[in-house]
Formats: sequence, structure tokens, C-alpha cells
Amino acid sequence: MMLADLLSECFAADLKECWERGRTATPIRTFAVRLHATGCSLRETTTILAELGVERSHGAVWNWVHRVADSVPDPPSAQSTRVAVDETAVKINGEWSWLYAAIDIETKLILDVQLFGRHGTDPAAAFLHGLRENHDLSDAVFLVDGYGHQTAIARLGLSGRLDYVNRNLIEKWFHTRKMRVNRFHNSWVGSRSSAREWVEQFTHYYNHQRPHQSLNGRTPADEVLN
Repeated sequence: MMLADLLSECFAADLKECWERGRTATPIRTFAVRLHATGCSLRETTTILAELGVERSHGAVWNWVHRVADSVPDPPSAQSTRVAVDETAVKINGEWSWLYAAIDIETKLILDVQLFGRHGTDPAAAFLHGLRENHDLSDAVFLVDGYGHQTAIARLGLSGRLDYVNRNLIEKWFHTRKMRVNRFHNSWVGSRSSAREWVEQFTHYYNHQRPHQSLNGRTPADEVLN
């Protein structure tokens, strides 16, 4: 495949509706956003575009990223039986926040991600409450590693247990997210909202675009919907 073929119209079909008319073609903007989501920094993304004959600024690419983040739909509604839940510390503008996430063990679907200013029982309960509002978790068992999660599960009347083996899927997702963030963390300096938008965009990429070997090349969204 020629590099220029990556900018074909078919490459951008699934994101076309989120763009307004502009001087940059939809396939180019889509290609740039996907490069950024898969780990390229803003500088690397603009360099690759320049190699393809498209000269755009870092600011233009970041605006495209924000536009997609604003248009990202919620993940498919899942009826989960085993859900791994965890949180990890992230530094935004020099201050620590905590990213809570939940993943369906069977389909590998990221059910939800949320940023909180602190961690513990109350944020865990708030996260689980929102998760229950969006998905059918009536038969779900929550796999946790302790801390505030067990208390939060009991508070909400959910079923859960300590699990340090099956939960490794969410640990891997956190690790992948961390590697992506470390490559262009300067985009987060001074903007908590940009951090939240990037996490949502990366989650959408993981759910809808990134094929999984364990799912026979399907995405988590494909696994849920089909």
C-alpha cells in the first residue's frame, strides 16, 4: 500500500459525520487522529502528514483530536458476568488524579472510564453507580484488588470478590494507556479537560478500532454487537 492510499475516502467513512467542512479533507484529519490515538505525539503526527505532502500545525491536529473526542459515542451496552475494576494514578498539570476503569472480561470491552480528584471508597462508589446506570450488571461479579472497591460494592449491593488473576486484563490496559500518555504528556499540561477527552478517545479506539488476537481479530465492540 502506498502511503498516500492511507488518505483515501474509505478510510474516513466511520468518522465522517463528526467533521464540519474545512480546508483539510476528512480522510487526512481521520488519519491524523488515529495516529495520535495509537501513540504518535503531535510532533510525530505532523511530521508524518508532512511526508504525505500535508503541512499542518500541532494546534490544528489537536483541534481535530478534540472534535473527535466530543463526538465519541458511549460504548455498546453490555450484559456482563465478570467485570474487572481498578484505578490508577495519573499526573495532570503537576497534580495527581485517579483514573477509574471497568472492563468486561469476556468481550474485552472497556465499559467506562472516569477521572476523579481523589481515590477511595466514595469515588469508587460513584464510579460503580454510573457504571450500573449504563449497563446491565444484574448478574455481574466485580473482580477487585481490595482498597475502597470492596466497601463500595457492599454499599451498592453488588456482587464482588478479590481476584488477582483474571483482573490482569485491566492492568494491561492501564499499562498500554500509560505508554501512550508518556509519549505526549505535554498535551495534558494545564488542561484537565484535555486529559479526560484523550482518555475517552483512546477508549473509543480500544473498543471500536483495535483488533484483539484473543477475539480472532475482532474488536470488543464487534464482540458485543455480533
